[in-house]
Amino acid sequence: MTTQDNILPLLPLQPIANNRVVALIYDGLCTFEFGVTAEIFGLPRPEMGPHWYRFRTAAIEPGPLRAHGGLRVSTDGGLELLEEAGLIVIPGWRGAHTPAPPALTAALIAAHARGARIATICSGAFVLAQTGLLDGHSATTHWRYAKDFAARYPDVTLRADNLYTDDAPLYTSAGSAAGLDLGLHIVRQDFGAEAANSVARRLVIASHRDGGQNQFLPRPVPRATEADRIAPLLDRLRQNLTHTPTISGLANACAMSERTFLRRFLDATGTTPIRFLNEERLRQAALLLEAPTPSIDQIAERCGFGSAALLRHHFRKRYGVAPATWRQRFGQIESA
Repeated sequence: MTTQDNILPLLPLQPIANNRVVALIYDGLCTFEFGVTAEIFGLPRPEMGPHWYRFRTAAIEPGPLRAHGGLRVSTDGGLELLEEAGLIVIPGWRGAHTPAPPALTAALIAAHARGARIATICSGAFVLAQTGLLDGHSATTHWRYAKDFAARYPDVTLRADNLYTDDAPLYTSAGSAAGLDLGLHIVRQDFGAEAANSVARRLVIASHRDGGQNQFLPRPVPRATEADRIAPLLDRLRQNLTHTPTISGLANACAMSERTFLRRFLDATGTTPIRFLNEERLRQAALLLEAPTPSIDQIAERCGFGSAALLRHHFRKRYGVAPATWRQRFGQIESA
């Protein structure tokens, strides 16, 4: 593991309105989800300077509190800590069908009214939904709970395929590891791309993960010989984003019939060739936008969209913001 001594300091971080993060602790605590929360927001990061997050834990009920794996947990305080929190994290929950205590839902509603952000990991979305705060907003949760969530909370727009949703000040994430994706997204919003990339490097993970939950759903595994033929094709598609191939040409390259190729491509990637190519183009465009150059017109051309208008259309549909807004939020300052 990299030691604190040889981590280079980043550019000075600009302070945010409220850097106090509070993680909720409950009996039956989901250990991994809490670990994700503490790793992103609670780990000391002297390289970030004095404006980094201030992390505390709040018990939602009297002890003793236990976590998965036989651990016993002590906390920094109780629900009163939510009164000064800028961000509240609900790291999972003890059961999709287990109601949240009334004191907890009341404290979350009051914190939201004061302007606090609330983020959930995995089944923690059920707690937030019980408050009614998600009504009329978008949310996601683990794909195993998606049907149950949609049935119980019809006033919430469920994005079952998303790794996370940002309907600020409310954030939700899918299965456990998607909490890392959401945490990095919040860091990127608060402190910029360089800070998020630094945290990701310390975690040895990608700063932005592509695709949605559907890539993790159980799917038939393609035969090894067919997977071997499709994998090089994916690399070629990524390396030549300006070219839009035909299905017949792709099938011929893999020595398959079109019907077999489409079926095996779906098995291997969870999507169609056209959608895969479009997603790769958007991923590359998002990465290019994090630098001060090239221009949006040049990015559109380089990524195979042909025009800035077409890039803006697909980019907004995929990420919910215009390319210029993405660059403004996540782009690195040219002097950096």
